[in-house]
Amino acid sequence: MQKNNLKRTYKFALRTALYVTLFTTLLVSVFLYYYYTLNWQVVFFPLVCFPLCFAIVQYRVERFIYRRVKKIYDDLTLLESTNLRQQPITTDMGTLTREIDKYARDKKIEIETLRIREEYRKEFIGNVSHELKTPLFTVQGYILTLLEGGIEDNKIREKYLARASKGVERLTYIIKDLDMITKLEVGDLSLNKESFDMVKLVQNVFDLFEMKAAKKHITLTFDTEYFLPIMVYADKERIQQVLTNLIVNSIKYGREQGTTEISIENLIKNKAIIRVTDNGEGIAKANLQRLFERFYRVDKSGSRKEGGSGLGLSIVKHIIEAHEEKIYVESELGVGSEFSFTLEKTK
Repeated sequence: MQKNNLKRTYKFALRTALYVTLFTTLLVSVFLYYYYTLNWQVVFFPLVCFPLCFAIVQYRVERFIYRRVKKIYDDLTLLESTNLRQQPITTDMGTLTREIDKYARDKKIEIETLRIREEYRKEFIGNVSHELKTPLFTVQGYILTLLEGGIEDNKIREKYLARASKGVERLTYIIKDLDMITKLEVGDLSLNKESFDMVKLVQNVFDLFEMKAAKKHITLTFDTEYFLPIMVYADKERIQQVLTNLIVNSIKYGREQGTTEISIENLIKNKAIIRVTDNGEGIAKANLQRLFERFYRVDKSGSRKEGGSGLGLSIVKHIIEAHEEKIYVESELGVGSEFSFTLEKTK
């Protein structure tokens, strides 16, 4: 490869030196033939002329190219932040072209990434603003009503204070979720892994939301009876939060007289897969790719009425990924959804 580079670098100088040597040798020979005696010593002329011409042409061409290439390097101030500035300036046009092409591709990717991040930042700030604004205005409205005289009426006072308390509760819920997801994203939230029975944990979550599910006549059940414990190695508290968020979502978007079913299956030798399946509203395929984004809502109007921070599925995804595991979703509109995630098994 290096030899090829040398050949490309010196090709112009070699050819030019050869042409100059042939022309000057011919010119000198003709001159000696007509005006002096042409003898055999003229053969020494090309032997001296060729290397001399090659050296002069090579030096001058390199200096010529170097000055112009250096100007390109200096003019492109953006290159200061790239690897090109850390490398010696090359006078080989092929190498320079490759470097500039690579730089252009990298910059295009970088600009596209920055554009996507900027759009994401704007969307995120807008979503946070909207999520906080709604309960804040609600609380403010109730308090103003009370301050304007409503506090004298016992029924109005109790009613509005209770509603204001719910608004503050929602604000607290959103802020806690934001704090958690931020810690998960930057890696500040440490996992306390331990071995525990997954069947028992699921049953505990079922017990917590039995009444909530009963209000919509939704049945929380296992796919089969699990007589033996299934031990997994993970952060018990975080996995309980994952199950909580998934089950609450299945109840929230489930249909009357529906079912939320959980199964725990062996995936491979040391992995278990936990599936949370419902026969609720389902999710359109167009929404599946963005389902785990912060504040992304499939049905914005419906989900507002149901409440929540809009961060539940994003937190689920980050907790599972913090365990270096995978989460999957399959859904069909009008049929139902299935969320599944893997965990490491223990004996």
